[in-house]
Amino acid sequence: MTEEQNVLLDTMQRPLRDLRISVTDRCNFRCTYCMPQEVFGRDYQFLRHDQVLTFEEITRLTRIFVAQGVEKVRLTGGEPTLRRDLPKLIEMLATIPGLKDLTLTTNGSRLSTMARDLKDAGLQRVTVSLDSLDDAVFRAMNDVDFPVSNVLDGIEAAREAGLSPIKINMVVKRGVNDHTVLDFARHFKGSGYIVRFIEFMDVGNSNGWAMEDVVPAAEIVRTISNELPLEPVPPQYPGEVANRWRYLDGSGEIGVIASVTQPFCGNCTRLRLSADGKLYTCLFAAIGSDFRALLRGGKSDDEIRQALAKLWSRRKDRYSEERSQQTPKLAEKVEMSYIGG
Repeated sequence: MTEEQNVLLDTMQRPLRDLRISVTDRCNFRCTYCMPQEVFGRDYQFLRHDQVLTFEEITRLTRIFVAQGVEKVRLTGGEPTLRRDLPKLIEMLATIPGLKDLTLTTNGSRLSTMARDLKDAGLQRVTVSLDSLDDAVFRAMNDVDFPVSNVLDGIEAAREAGLSPIKINMVVKRGVNDHTVLDFARHFKGSGYIVRFIEFMDVGNSNGWAMEDVVPAAEIVRTISNELPLEPVPPQYPGEVANRWRYLDGSGEIGVIASVTQPFCGNCTRLRLSADGKLYTCLFAAIGSDFRALLRGGKSDDEIRQALAKLWSRRKDRYSEERSQQTPKLAEKVEMSYIGG
């Protein structure tokens, strides 16, 4: 079979290229836009150990998916570094033929002690979520009083370990941390890190999303460019989610992810695997397809491949293009902490 024959296309002719794997639904932060304390409190029932996919199951699925066109794998959570023996999983995934990019999204809380092990296992790069450099704002947003200095230490450890390029994501919410955007840009300008500002999105049903809380990407760019002039940069590849901008003085670039005001569904090539083995064809989906049942039901690789092909060929998701002010209140959607970003 040729490479062209392996490419899966959905109903909008979008190929499958990216797989995001949630390795745990647990997190040590309680970020207000993702896992608010009032929902994810002490009594919240996370997945049991036997419900979570094993490393062998994750690797088997990934190998099948790579054979069907997946080139990039991103490990997510919850907070993926909480998964015990995570470097072992990375080592297993890194040996899969045809996998071109293996990366991880983390809150950075454990990077200072884990970065070297992750790199040695085969991880290529990391994306760190960091919502403000103002310590008081950051502690309030993570809602567990975690200091920003510890995340910055983790980012530096990742750089020293050779995990590159390092991207730093800031979710911007009106009236919460939008006043710290310019300081954030100033701090990382010229550092070699790629900062990306993300519009506050209506993922899940527990974060109290409202359109008035969204700071449009255009406003973010304007705020930064008024002091630190920017110019647009073409995308590096089809389906790139961030609009890229570079500083006119050549000191680096930023990205803005405008899922709300400038939807990019038409180029979406991503599939998401939850920690308990459900496949979701959209970040804003309500229902996933149970691939853990296929794995543990004795299905062959070919049967799993056929199930994947059937799922993707029927895909027609374009939630962000259809979103309205009322949509988040009407639609039940899977929580970000369960499916990953």
